[in-house]
Amino acid sequence: MTDRPAQRTPNRQLAALIAEAGFSNAGLARRVDQLGLEHGLDLRYDKTSVTRWLRGQQPRGTTPALIAEVFTRRLGRRLSAQELGLDACAPVYAGLEFAGTPEEAVDIVSGLWRKDSGSHAELRKIAFTPAGLVVPSRDWLIGRADERVARGEPPARVPAQVAAQLPGQVTAQVRAAVPRPTLSPEQQGPAARRRGQSERGPGQRVSGGDIAALRSVGELFRTLDDAYGGGHARQALVRYLEHECEPMLRGVYGEQTGRRLFAAAADLTRLAGWTSYDIAAHGLAQRYFVQALRLAQAAGDRAYGSYVLVTMSRQAVYLAHGREAVQLARVAQQGVGTSAPPVLQALLHAVEARAHGVLGEVRACTASLVRAERALEAARPGDEVPYWARFFDEAQLADEFGHCHRDLQQFRAAAQHAERSLQLRAPSFARSRVFCRIVLATARLGLGELDQACQLGAEAAGQAAEMRSVRAVEYVRDFERRLEPYKDAAPVRGYRDKVAVALG
Repeated sequence: MTDRPAQRTPNRQLAALIAEAGFSNAGLARRVDQLGLEHGLDLRYDKTSVTRWLRGQQPRGTTPALIAEVFTRRLGRRLSAQELGLDACAPVYAGLEFAGTPEEAVDIVSGLWRKDSGSHAELRKIAFTPAGLVVPSRDWLIGRADERVARGEPPARVPAQVAAQLPGQVTAQVRAAVPRPTLSPEQQGPAARRRGQSERGPGQRVSGGDIAALRSVGELFRTLDDAYGGGHARQALVRYLEHECEPMLRGVYGEQTGRRLFAAAADLTRLAGWTSYDIAAHGLAQRYFVQALRLAQAAGDRAYGSYVLVTMSRQAVYLAHGREAVQLARVAQQGVGTSAPPVLQALLHAVEARAHGVLGEVRACTASLVRAERALEAARPGDEVPYWARFFDEAQLADEFGHCHRDLQQFRAAAQHAERSLQLRAPSFARSRVFCRIVLATARLGLGELDQACQLGAEAAGQAAEMRSVRAVEYVRDFERRLEPYKDAAPVRGYRDKVAVALG
């Protein structure tokens, strides 16, 4: 890759950070190349390249952002290219940043929505980055709700004569916060009138009805995802976020409305990440989750932030990053403390159990499952449970038990819990039922019940074929890999014939 002609000023900022990180020139170059590969870039930097950067030469393209990300991961704090003495550029890892302010959070997440809406094929190729989980989860844990999220309104009712006496800078801030007079439709002209009738534009006041609409849209897309998989309506959800939610975030609202708006935006953004995860766009999903976490902080909703971390932990479990999954689950628990409703406590412990199960940690997994079970038993019908946690019931807990026992190769217990989950689980949770049926099939296989295992697997494969869910198909493929030692048996041949018709 060709760099710009060398500058004469040595880059002392970069030299200081290299020393702090303990990198050699060759080590830094190697890490930049490796990070580039995560993003589909074939870079060929070496120790000579780093020497040139230290002498003042500016790397081209997205390389400054990659270098900054290497140091961010190493040192555990967010660093920009400018702080390394390098030219700024659009980062290829955009979306992993945990914004410093609500305004910056809106800029980052809306940029992600727009790019996903316009060129989602490119974004789907971005790799999942385990190291990219550290800074956002830490910043959420130690961070506090933003003091102010209101937009387009004065921070307080300051009389004009008092504002006139304030220092110049403060007076300017107060004046800037006051919305400009709104022109009437006649003053705006016919084009603006047509726009106002058809779609929302930035600068309009956000109402309670707007936020209720966001909630309703979230429920609609959640239902579609549960029944048909994330691939069915994911792109429609992203476009809705771009065209409806972003203008609201850039509209006019007070503190209370603003908190509710950020909460609704966090929920929809998490759902966009969840549907991306379901189609195996894991790097993109990770970015949505990080931004949902930041929006939840702006909303002042610690409980929902913990739920986003739970989602991130589930993705890490699926991708076999068990240690990171445990850490995320524990950060979520620390973030809400013991004040969370019993149902949420049960969810948090169950997710930690799943992570221990993937790691084969029997005692830790069992202890977390016991805590989850006790927490759910403590729940009462009159408890106030957040709408997003209501899915976690006896059927879901039995599902978590089944997965854990399968991962620990405790097949009899896995079968018992998977059967119970299928008995209790509503048909509307079609994808979850596919997962659970595959867990049951795997357990039956582990118990030597080949005929029943193949029958259950074939049923699940037929149901997975009706969905647009890469995860559902991957569950089926994982079961097929477990069948390999029995490939010549008649039940397995029959299974393969059925699945070939269903999945192709």
